[in-house]
Amino acid sequence: MMKRLLVSLMALGLWLSAAGWAHAAAGGIAWDKFPKDRLTDMAALQNGAKIFANHCLNCHAAGFMRYNRLRDIGLTEEQIRENLLFTGAKVGDTMKNAMDPVDAKNWFGGVPPDLTLIARSRAGFGMGADSGADYLYTFLRTFYRDDTKITGWNNLAFPTTGMPHVLWQLQGQRRAIYEEVKDPHDATKTTQVFKEFEQITPGTLSPAEYNLAIADLVAYLKWMGEPNQNDRARLGVWVLLFLAVFTVIAWRLNASYWKDIK
Repeated sequence: MMKRLLVSLMALGLWLSAAGWAHAAAGGIAWDKFPKDRLTDMAALQNGAKIFANHCLNCHAAGFMRYNRLRDIGLTEEQIRENLLFTGAKVGDTMKNAMDPVDAKNWFGGVPPDLTLIARSRAGFGMGADSGADYLYTFLRTFYRDDTKITGWNNLAFPTTGMPHVLWQLQGQRRAIYEEVKDPHDATKTTQVFKEFEQITPGTLSPAEYNLAIADLVAYLKWMGEPNQNDRARLGVWVLLFLAVFTVIAWRLNASYWKDIK
């Protein structure tokens, strides 16, 4: 019975992993790895909160996050009030946007999603807890100019997205270069494969600076989905250490109880 259970668990794990990689493959390009060290860097989280308030909160909301919760990443109420509140909201209010849902649907074809849990909701099935951050990190760095789209923008990670590139002034404008590749199964057929980006106009940030800014923004989005995740991880280490020590004590105590019984 135990062997069958272990085999079933192993099969389930392999199936989840395969399903996750198939999901990623179906979505097109491979996702870049989000630099997880930004998640424990208070300065990075604060910068991510600033970018979020200045560039994302115009269209998107974070209806399950209150401004005063940003004290957990080292901001004071005065800093929150002076740098992150632009619509007359109070420090204790949730992060709402001012866009009318009807206007949003007319402009973008749909209401922009709430971003409180966006990193968790975009996690690839079976690909781990960080895959949502990997996707967002890739998505926000792969916009390019496309005059065939109504917004003038397209995206490699999410083709035909209705979202325009709101950070284009930071990154600049780029064009996607594709190349023809022969089908390995049919020499008469070719397919368009992405090759590289060509910079059209420069942004206010260098490519390295822009990547770092996006890493900070994604770190904030991931933190916002679970503000206690760093504390949970630290507590989990102590719990495992306690269980390890307790296991040794219990094992020795059991040996002491039964030593005289043959």
